[in-house]
Amino acid sequence: MAEHQITAGFMPLFDSAVLVAAREIGFAAKEGVELRLVRETSWANIRDRIAIGHFDVAHMLGPMPLACNLGLTPLASDTIVPFSLGLGGNCITVSNAVWATMADHGALPDLDPARNGAALRETIRARAAAGEAPLRFAVTHPHSGHNYELRYWLAGCGVDPAREIEIVIVPPPFMADALAAGRIDGYCAGEPWNSVAVEAGTGRIATVKAAIWRNSPEKVLGVRKAWANAQPDALAALLRALHHAARWCQDADNHAELTALMAQPALLGQKAGIQMRALTGMLDVGGETTRKVEDFFLPFGKAANFPWKSHALWFYTQMVRWGDVRHTAANASVARDCYRPDLYRAALKPLGVALPGANAKVEGALTAATPVGSAGASLVLGPDGFFDGRIFDPDALDAYIERQSPGA
Repeated sequence: MAEHQITAGFMPLFDSAVLVAAREIGFAAKEGVELRLVRETSWANIRDRIAIGHFDVAHMLGPMPLACNLGLTPLASDTIVPFSLGLGGNCITVSNAVWATMADHGALPDLDPARNGAALRETIRARAAAGEAPLRFAVTHPHSGHNYELRYWLAGCGVDPAREIEIVIVPPPFMADALAAGRIDGYCAGEPWNSVAVEAGTGRIATVKAAIWRNSPEKVLGVRKAWANAQPDALAALLRALHHAARWCQDADNHAELTALMAQPALLGQKAGIQMRALTGMLDVGGETTRKVEDFFLPFGKAANFPWKSHALWFYTQMVRWGDVRHTAANASVARDCYRPDLYRAALKPLGVALPGANAKVEGALTAATPVGSAGASLVLGPDGFFDGRIFDPDALDAYIERQSPGA
């Protein structure tokens, strides 16, 4: 019998692969962990089931643990983040009809967020002038990277997402069907659900997370704080297993095995070829056009698994920007303390792996891959630029928040 039994919830998205590989390839077992994975149908279920103790840990949206700790969820839940499950992996997909109008306003199938965002802005304005209903975009959850990056992109292109479009919540596996049925005009979701719409001929990928903010945070391992405090050895063992699983997932020699594994109906249930687009960054964006996206999704490398406090704080700035929470010193402290690099370091230090020398970093400042100081092995970060050229310095949190506005 395994030394530790851990129950983890996950959503059918490709970025659950690190958790899946930890169990299925045997990394968890080697660390003495019996890892039980439970597939869920919505992020709300993940949130609620970790709150009531059904799950010890879960595949979670990066901002969701902040929302749990800031009192924004139906059930109070102290949740921490000791591990990131990867960087990037999302796209913004629009219906064929919306894309056709965007193309009339200059959009090109090159995923450029500035040009295609400007084309979407002109599409939105033309619809308003004609008295047509606002476009309806879906995101996976109110407290998701999808919601905040969609809004950040639109605002950076001169659109007020709080007034000029409608934003609704749709679970990721239902996104492509909702687009095909005409219930929504576009959505921001993780792979493979964008490629599913392209494959069906019902949608076009307008831009990607990796172009809006290079090497940016997405899913994390959310952990019940009470469980972490009670089971520190189990958590450390799990983090080591996830580290080995993430390295395995990144290795191109394992991609065929990984996508075949994830294709099982109980996991992702989508064919390997569609999944491979996320791993290679070779995206079919629609219209028989393929684009190579560097660092589209990184399950490992460039400190992809390190829980940067600056990532938590950037999510917090967007929660403030869009009215989810008031900015106070106390709230900022809650957000900062949610991500736990100390637990990551403690678990992985014995392995001699690259450990960043700081808990936070300036986001958006690196224009190229850059070696940085670290304990253990060498470490390269970036590029990490925002499409609008802005910089987020977590030490200048108040000033960054003051500069934010819905349409700028």
